[in-house]
Amino acid sequence: MTKRSSNPADRQPFFPRRIISGGQTGVDRAGLELAIAHRIQHGGWCPKGRLSEDGSIPSRYDLVEMDTAEYPPRTEQNVIDSDATLILYEQRLKGGTLLTRRYAARWNKPCLSVAMEVTSPGEVRQWLDQVQPETLNIAGPRESSVPGIGERALAFLLEAFVDRSTEVSR
Repeated sequence: MTKRSSNPADRQPFFPRRIISGGQTGVDRAGLELAIAHRIQHGGWCPKGRLSEDGSIPSRYDLVEMDTAEYPPRTEQNVIDSDATLILYEQRLKGGTLLTRRYAARWNKPCLSVAMEVTSPGEVRQWLDQVQPETLNIAGPRESSVPGIGERALAFLLEAFVDRSTEVSR
């Protein structure tokens, strides 16, 4: 592992080696799309039959099926298999998203819960640089519970994961 400079201006932003999620519509798929866009390994656990609210999780996502079609076991396994969990949501945590945070606490894993409407992508960037998870679990609400969350989460993640050191000044 390379030693990081103590001068923040000299540091390269940290990128996880792998991003995982459960593959559900919404934030889960935004996390997988982020990984694909940045050529970061991706994966995670999904329910048996690649079950999701829109049918079967597309095969473009490199997920492993659990032995059960239930959602909580895959949620917990993704927390266990990650070094940290990033939860993106709007308004309030509830349902499976809240369960994800509870699993992170149970397994004593770093977890950042981000209300996207009040948190800047820069705060996520700072957290990633501090925690440096090799495998990052990205979770949040499904599309049917918060319409449009997938698109908004992907835009938020793309901004948080931008490598400003490669940008060209105009």
